[in-house]
Amino acid sequence: MMKNRITAVIAAMLLLAPLAGAPLAWAAPEVADYEKAIGLRDAWSGLTRDIAEPAQWIEGTQTFVYRKSVEGGFQFILMDAATGQKRVAFDHERLAAAFNTAAGTHFTGLTLPFTPPFSMTQFSDGGQKVAIRWDEAMWSCDLATYVCQKSVDRRQDRGFSGVVRDLKSPADNTPKPSPDGQWLAFAEDFNLVIRRKAGGEVIRLSTDGSEGLFYDPESIQWSPDSQKIVALRVQPGFRREVVRVISSPPDQVQPKVDVQLYPKPGDAIDIDRPVLFEVATRRRIEIPTDLFPNPMATDALSWRKDSRGVRFAYDQRGHQLYRLIEADATTGQTRVVAEDRSDTFINTYSRRYSYDVGGEGRELIWMSERDGWNHLYLYDATTGKVKTQITKGEYVVRQVLKVDDKARQIYFAANGMRKGEDPYFQHYYRVDFDGRNLTPLTTAPAYHDVSFSSDMQYYTDTWSRVDLPNVMELRRVADRSLVATVESGDISRLTAAGFKPPEVFAAKGRDGKTDIWGVIVRPTDFDPNTKYPVIENIYAGPHSSFVPKTFWPFGPHSSGDKVIGMQSLANMGFIVVQIDGMGTQNRSKAFHDVAWKNLQDAGFPDRIAWHKAVAAKYGFYDISRVGIYGGSAGGQNTLSALEEYPDFYKAGVAYAGCFDNRMDKIGWNEAWMGWPVDDSYARASGVDNAHKLKGEVLLVVGELDMNVDPASTLQVVNALIKSRKDFDLIVVPNEGHGALRNTGDVNYGLRRQYDFFIRHLRGEATPQWNARPDSLPKAK
Repeated sequence: MMKNRITAVIAAMLLLAPLAGAPLAWAAPEVADYEKAIGLRDAWSGLTRDIAEPAQWIEGTQTFVYRKSVEGGFQFILMDAATGQKRVAFDHERLAAAFNTAAGTHFTGLTLPFTPPFSMTQFSDGGQKVAIRWDEAMWSCDLATYVCQKSVDRRQDRGFSGVVRDLKSPADNTPKPSPDGQWLAFAEDFNLVIRRKAGGEVIRLSTDGSEGLFYDPESIQWSPDSQKIVALRVQPGFRREVVRVISSPPDQVQPKVDVQLYPKPGDAIDIDRPVLFEVATRRRIEIPTDLFPNPMATDALSWRKDSRGVRFAYDQRGHQLYRLIEADATTGQTRVVAEDRSDTFINTYSRRYSYDVGGEGRELIWMSERDGWNHLYLYDATTGKVKTQITKGEYVVRQVLKVDDKARQIYFAANGMRKGEDPYFQHYYRVDFDGRNLTPLTTAPAYHDVSFSSDMQYYTDTWSRVDLPNVMELRRVADRSLVATVESGDISRLTAAGFKPPEVFAAKGRDGKTDIWGVIVRPTDFDPNTKYPVIENIYAGPHSSFVPKTFWPFGPHSSGDKVIGMQSLANMGFIVVQIDGMGTQNRSKAFHDVAWKNLQDAGFPDRIAWHKAVAAKYGFYDISRVGIYGGSAGGQNTLSALEEYPDFYKAGVAYAGCFDNRMDKIGWNEAWMGWPVDDSYARASGVDNAHKLKGEVLLVVGELDMNVDPASTLQVVNALIKSRKDFDLIVVPNEGHGALRNTGDVNYGLRRQYDFFIRHLRGEATPQWNARPDSLPKAK
């Protein structure tokens, strides 16, 4: 429909104003164009077949479960690796009925809320039970009785970032039994106590506990020989609360107030100190604190198998020193088993790993970026010295899946090892402890997800690219031989409906040397002779990388709703792109370090260079009209683009932005901006830089955002008003962090975003929505 009108407009333009090289215009959109774009996901979601998500093995068996696309939705399949037999994993309709009864929902058997990533779905008890995360809660379902219930998490709430305990809610004080079954340990009146399991008097091991310095019952750990106990003694931090007004509660006319424990950068946090006790003598063994004086976190308490020492991780506040410390169980004396230091940050936020080989305390596998790339090291854990660097080279170890102590081999995922490929493609490898015999387990030029059977006899390999639908293979671990192609995705109907994969594009970044990778999404009725405005979908959070690498409409890693949203937006007459600039993860340490105390950068010099490279190649790419949108950190990035690079970015839609890092959660922000709070926080602030705004901005925030303090958005509004700037603002009652993006009235949010970019980048009028009987376009 739109393309026919476009053709007519172009013909008229050529007759009336035949100016060589003039940009070609689009016709003003009609309601039907909005309906078609908004309905794209519904129109396309049923057109794929056998798109399988990464499998999950049932512990103790040679069977695995996976979800795949079928007619009408998704189906779970159980496969036996030894026999090759497949069957439906459970009665989908019975499970849907059970879940609907428990949760008050209306799912069908083919639309169960087991949404990607499938890793959020956990099968247990030989596949007879399944736990899923839905509506910000965990739910457990019995596949024998088909009864579902909401799981109860009895652990004490530690606030949003886990550094300040909510002392208004009781800790889980379930008595911890000793390994020999003779004793129970728990807390009483802020102290650590024990008693015989058979009954008897309560024996106090500590007497110095108080409300301001208490023993945490959730941290209690018995030594394997049942002779000693370690627990954390806690000095509580500052209880910062974020207060929100629920303006339009559904059950009453008058507003309500909501209060959330929410530590912010610079706040005093809980100080946790481990303390040892000897059960037989009731002796307290002090652990000196000189090796962990200023903790952001003191956690991961674990005993050696021989009970001779207890280990814990120490992340120093500011994230520039990270240690694994061992305390002698007899004397309490401490030593450093392994450590890392950095002049910028140690990425403990999203990537840390240590493994006690055999549990004997003699060797340790340690993850570090000390040579400029994320790699694995083998330590002599008795001396604290590196025995060998296990992995080495200009590539990134992403995760360790398995360690075989007997064979002295490690199974791990990495990206960037295969030259000539997209450096973000994840592959899997096996390597010996000494770094020899590096063996690839995956070879297809694609992004891979591998999962191993618990007996390490088999593995499933699920791989795809943005231009290649998912393939799932079953292979043997011993020789990597192919057992079976489990599924091969079919997108013939999707292609017939107009789907075209995005173009993968790489260009040099700010330094003229480093490749910056992104994707280009064209309208489904793309005309190369038309000059299109460009819109960038941005999320530059330093904790990962974000450009899709898997088959994108409904793939496990592609955030399908968001990526389909890019295509829907493109169909309104734009080129839509996504880019990973410097400051994001999964490249070198230097690439990542650009974010350090510099979140306002967001990789924009790399992004702009990338845009210019695309424009130099394609005449349809109009970089005189570039917009941008994003949510959360992407919302912050969007406002930064308009403030720091106003001559390039002309209009932006910012959802739920953490616009000032002093206003946002402590853990994420101190991870990249450091501690103590300094002037780098002000330099990165969208509030302090509001006076720089030149272009057009639409701010969207949910009044009940539990992730980012919604006052952050209102502080931007205040600064814009004081700077006499024009802006648009939508405050959404009763909605949270995903307001108008993935909760509530998504269609309304899409329509407002489309309107904003059509007016400010295409210069076209939008429909008079308020004059219509129903101002909301319907998805067909």
